[in-house]
Amino acid sequence: MSAHTQTVEKGQNTTLLCQESYVCSGTDEAIFECDECRSLQCQRCEEELHQPEKLRNHERTRIRPGHVPFCDFCKGANGNIMHASMTRQIAAVRCQVCKINLCVECQKRTHAGGNKRKHPVTIYHAGKAQEHEEEEVMDEETKRRKMTEKVVSFLLVDETEEIQVRNEEDFIKKLDCSPDQHLKVVSIFGNTGDGKSHTLNHTFFYGREVFKTSPAQESCTVGVWAAYDPVCKVVVIDTEGLLGATVNLSQRTRLLLKVLAISDLIIYRTRADRLHNDLFKFLGDASEAYLKHFTKELKATTARCGLDVPLSTLGPGVIIFHETVYTKLLGSDHPSEVPEKLIQDRFRKLSCFPEAFSSIHYKGTRTYNPPTDFSGLRRAVEQQLENNTTRSPRQPGVIYKALKALSDRFSGEIPDDQMAHSSFFPDEYFTCSSVCLSCGCGCKKSMNHAKEGVPHESKSRCRYSHQYDNRVYTCKACYERGMEVSVVPKTSASTDSPWLGLAKYAWSGYVIECPNCGVVYRSRQYWFGNQDPVNTVVRTEIEHVWPGTDGFLKDNNNAAQRLLDGMNFMAQSVSELSLGPTKAVTSWLTDQIAPAYWRPNSQILSCNKCNAPFKDNDTKHHCRACGEGFCDGCSSKTRPVPERGWGPAPVRVCDNCYENRGIQLDVTELPSDEEGGTLIARKVGEAVQNTLGAVVTAMDIPLGLVKDAARPAYWVPDHEILHCHNCRKEFSIKLSKHHCRACGQGFCDECSHDRRAVPSRGWDHPVRVCFNCNKKPGDL
Repeated sequence: MSAHTQTVEKGQNTTLLCQESYVCSGTDEAIFECDECRSLQCQRCEEELHQPEKLRNHERTRIRPGHVPFCDFCKGANGNIMHASMTRQIAAVRCQVCKINLCVECQKRTHAGGNKRKHPVTIYHAGKAQEHEEEEVMDEETKRRKMTEKVVSFLLVDETEEIQVRNEEDFIKKLDCSPDQHLKVVSIFGNTGDGKSHTLNHTFFYGREVFKTSPAQESCTVGVWAAYDPVCKVVVIDTEGLLGATVNLSQRTRLLLKVLAISDLIIYRTRADRLHNDLFKFLGDASEAYLKHFTKELKATTARCGLDVPLSTLGPGVIIFHETVYTKLLGSDHPSEVPEKLIQDRFRKLSCFPEAFSSIHYKGTRTYNPPTDFSGLRRAVEQQLENNTTRSPRQPGVIYKALKALSDRFSGEIPDDQMAHSSFFPDEYFTCSSVCLSCGCGCKKSMNHAKEGVPHESKSRCRYSHQYDNRVYTCKACYERGMEVSVVPKTSASTDSPWLGLAKYAWSGYVIECPNCGVVYRSRQYWFGNQDPVNTVVRTEIEHVWPGTDGFLKDNNNAAQRLLDGMNFMAQSVSELSLGPTKAVTSWLTDQIAPAYWRPNSQILSCNKCNAPFKDNDTKHHCRACGEGFCDGCSSKTRPVPERGWGPAPVRVCDNCYENRGIQLDVTELPSDEEGGTLIARKVGEAVQNTLGAVVTAMDIPLGLVKDAARPAYWVPDHEILHCHNCRKEFSIKLSKHHCRACGQGFCDECSHDRRAVPSRGWDHPVRVCFNCNKKPGDL
């Protein structure tokens, strides 16, 4: 285990010999330098020493001509730098007694006095090849530092799970990378205050504060921040720490798993002297949630977004970066076992199985004196990033689409009463929050499944509730033939015409009709002895009642509403067809009883004041003073006109006559007996017209009550409908309300002009449906 002694006078290196003497007895030429064994090794000793699985990952460098090893005393037992300088010093001598390599500074500090001053040493002299190699290394290091000088981080997702990047192009712009660049994603997790941001800054950006750090008690990282490392070609993601003070604890925890799902490598940073159970629980629960909720969604995202690069359903690799101060690193007490084996045993004892992760590696460092040495972590990260067997690099656009798809799927508030605190990632974070109104069980589908038209589902059985009437009828005859056909009570059979169906309903009651068997039941088929359909022709099943859905056996007997619809249709048709003749007859009758000084209706084509032409639906008004024709706006004033025989009650006059009330009208003579009789006839006609109008107005109120009584149970009441359910226009006298026969909501005519049969509601003939219901495939 000694190197060949060198003479100071010659100033040259002789051949470097093996310092282990494990196989060769120190006589063979050294071929390798092992950084963790801290020795030069020949070929035979290197192979023999590194056969154990624990030692296979040691960092070994092949010795070149003129090679000089590094100082051993500048580093601790596990690669930690012992003095203030972070630069690894080249050894100047090797102590043959202590069997360590020493730089000039360490030699003066450790071998300047006492017996060590007399220890024989071998002097190293760096040759030209070594000096040239060091210059190349320094040039490469300078280039890398310069590449990261302009890197800045940006907020990717805030604490409420809202993505802060507008689109794919904005994401690429903020990363400041090429759209065609293939990247991997590295993220970091750990408890708050463990130095996650500091670790990323020193591992990827040479100590630059790309991610904000702070000595304050409050967490300096809120949400998810990202930056691009141009050296390693990775997207580096910094996350909010666990166990920190936050209002949205559940949403923050769910956000961490979204970041984990898009990552290729995650670093779990811990500064605990001993590994806590929280670390293993977090990784175990994350693995279970990833396999249960995210693998299926990632496959769907690949198909839905048409991604060229498939998203791996196998989770990322994990590096546990463990920094200690007073305790030994994991595995130091068990030389025969590798740390990864001890970690797997710990998972097994806690019944946590990290099956989702492609690999789990342990990287420890013991910091005797600050600062922390991150070189070992950096080498481990680079080694994992070079492995493309399970996670291949992809374009930044693919990374953004995956994060956007997961955010859209798993989003929304998590009710406090549904949170399970026994797990880091309970199912409530990723499943639908809807609860059955009848039995209280929750939906087991993924979040936001309704956007894809997938109905609610629960594995538990529901119980009947009279409030929601959550029964479903199925035809018993079809069930016995192996088919399950739902049937509903309704007013008439599908083969009956609307009026014939109403007549049969009045005589025989409601019917239950099966598409395969026809009418299987009538409620009043016989004078007496009619049995309940449940005992004869139908089977009853109890189904869940989800919020926002209607009951199942709601009263579909719409006979009263169909009768009103028929009467309204007839009245509207008669009104439209008779509008022209009615106008002509009314004008002729008015002229017959009008006073002689009134201008005939046939000669009044426009308002005498504003000259607005009269249309078919416009009403003409005569001024009782001058007798000319006016629109309603120009003849809205009233006053007595005794000189024309109108008084003492006020009557309609035009604006001009109202303003000239003090001027005596030019009336040459009083009305004759004939004109007096005509005037009386006119007054009687107006009284009759006003009386009929009052009667019609008075009938509107009971008519509204009749409409409410005839309304089917699933219709929204009229007094609750303030605006159109689709276009949101407010209803007024000019904008009528219409009910969709399928969903029962209120719509304007433009949003509900389609006609379609709704068998499930008892409407077998085309009836009014809204725009949204008309787009649904299949029978309504």
